[in-house]
Amino acid sequence: MDNPLLQQFDLAPFSKINNEHYLPAITALIDVTKQEVALITKNQDTPTFKNTVEALENTGKALDRATSIFFNLNSAETNDQIQQIAQEVSPLLSNFSNDLLLNQDLFKRVKTVYDLRQTLTLSDEQQMLLEKQYKGFARNGANLSEEKKIQLRSIDTKLSKLGLRFGENVLAQTNAFELLINKEQDLEGLPEGAKEAAKQVAAEKGKKGWVITLDYPSYVPFMKYAQNRALRKKLALAFGARAFKNKPQNNQQNVLDIVKLRHQRAQLLGYESHAHFVLEERMAESPQKVHAFLNELLVKARPAAQKEFDELEAFAKKLDGIDQLQKWDSAYYAEKLKQKKFSLDDELLKPYFKLENVIQGVFTLANKLFDLEFKEDPTIDTYHQDVKTYRVVDTQGALVAIFYADFHPRAGKRGGAWMTSYKPQQIIDTPDGKGVINDRPHISNVCNFTKPTATKPSLLTFSEVTTLFHEFGHGLHGMLANTKYKSLSGTNVSWDFVELPSQILENWCYEKQTLELFATHYKTGEVIPMELIEKIKASATFHEGMQTLRQLSFGMLDMAWHGSDPSNISSVKEFENGAFGDTVLYPENPNICMSTAFSHIFQGGYSAGYYSYKWAEVLDADAFAYFKKEGIFNKKVANKFKDFVLSKGGTQDPMELYIKFRGQKPNPDALLERAGLV
Repeated sequence: MDNPLLQQFDLAPFSKINNEHYLPAITALIDVTKQEVALITKNQDTPTFKNTVEALENTGKALDRATSIFFNLNSAETNDQIQQIAQEVSPLLSNFSNDLLLNQDLFKRVKTVYDLRQTLTLSDEQQMLLEKQYKGFARNGANLSEEKKIQLRSIDTKLSKLGLRFGENVLAQTNAFELLINKEQDLEGLPEGAKEAAKQVAAEKGKKGWVITLDYPSYVPFMKYAQNRALRKKLALAFGARAFKNKPQNNQQNVLDIVKLRHQRAQLLGYESHAHFVLEERMAESPQKVHAFLNELLVKARPAAQKEFDELEAFAKKLDGIDQLQKWDSAYYAEKLKQKKFSLDDELLKPYFKLENVIQGVFTLANKLFDLEFKEDPTIDTYHQDVKTYRVVDTQGALVAIFYADFHPRAGKRGGAWMTSYKPQQIIDTPDGKGVINDRPHISNVCNFTKPTATKPSLLTFSEVTTLFHEFGHGLHGMLANTKYKSLSGTNVSWDFVELPSQILENWCYEKQTLELFATHYKTGEVIPMELIEKIKASATFHEGMQTLRQLSFGMLDMAWHGSDPSNISSVKEFENGAFGDTVLYPENPNICMSTAFSHIFQGGYSAGYYSYKWAEVLDADAFAYFKKEGIFNKKVANKFKDFVLSKGGTQDPMELYIKFRGQKPNPDALLERAGLV
């Protein structure tokens, strides 16, 4: 019992946990959860909602807390030892999950309640819990023969290991590359802040000169501003070749193994493909609807994208005599063209977007819309000194959530940005059984923004500002959760609905009323000039056609991998090229591959779901149009959004919730109009 993960705790006891604690704790807590489940299956009473469905929902709480801490740190603060433990822990958890979902006695009890559902007096939330629980069993093999259940277990164990290995390879390849620059002339065009950051990275690595890495805060500025085309090419090829071709961490076979196993799994469960299996439980419902949705957008976006590309290529030729635009030219010339068209340079904007000010800005927005106050509390335990912690309270001072903010890159942290949870929201009975407690959630945002240097604070690009708002939108979805059951709480919603709260929040970044709340010059304190705000708004749809095409290409690649039988695929690269189809603008390069580092679909939860970013854009454009009509800080609209979207989690059908908020189904034209595609 000296293991902190086996003791009672509310806040995650990060500083007390050693790597040696994880495996024994998770093993012990799997046994505890099995005992909790056994109490349900051995119950001689007739199965009821309370003694079966609700009882099952309340199992495994300690196990969930321990595994959330472990896997969150495997993403945000990992090391070789944690990665090794993950390879041991994942099969244990996969087997345990199978033990649960293939437990015939447990399934019989749940099915008994499910078959009687029409005769029971259940709330909407209880009905949803019962339906999700029953489908959880039925969709994961409960009705299979014993022989097929053994096959399913084997597939799930292999998949759990392959997903981890895929992510480890991408991280290792990202960390392994560095571009050491010794001549300052090779940094021509790079902003002073980016130069200083590169010099700092070099010093940290014990080297002279400047080091550019594949971490976004280092990679993106170099690709956008560095005049040295040969070095941009070198960097782009390194980024595009992560875990591809002849390297120790090669993901090509992992990709093929993952998609083949997912297909076998779907077939075993009676589905045509992995996409058919996944989409049955999404708003989109079927691969056919997803393909129709993506192709409809492709028809609208392709002409605009081609026009933008032709203009960019002509611009590059006129400026520098570039005959054929390559992928490593895209960001560089796009930035030059944007500056020419709008007299807008990210470097002009960055001084107004000091990280601490942007954080305060998003907190102020949450206060104006949802009456939340964020109080920094450095006494809350963290896993790294970069992490800031807050108590989130309402107007009465009552705790709404704990919020962890982790915003800078480091070697043990995967790239990108995400929201996660260390503790779910749920309503639980008091110890005396006479009342209830609304147990509040612990939410985290993790990003990779430029670190402060000796002379400058962390200054964000406008794109990074929207990223911060995006992840904070997910955070609000978690923080404002208000449901009885943890499995239906917060972001536990249909995957193509989960991006609505995040994507809608990005819209406020373009509004004068919002920018004036936080966009002040880090040296002078001057509020961002109206002229720059107008330029931000004017440039909002710059290259929207090309951006849309890029997102559609990712969605189509995902659906290609997961929408049909992959048994005969032998070349990852050839298959990928075919999947991209009409979305391609730049010349094909044999040395880069998207799939081998496409962590969203091969390590994260977006398999057969990447389309949901665009799907949710339709929702967010339509929803924000409502805010614009009534006022972007309108409390009535904000309260409806909180009451029917943010707080309800997965307790009701997402389209029903959206209609309750909006008063109508989403109008796709809102997205096309905002994007300037109609």
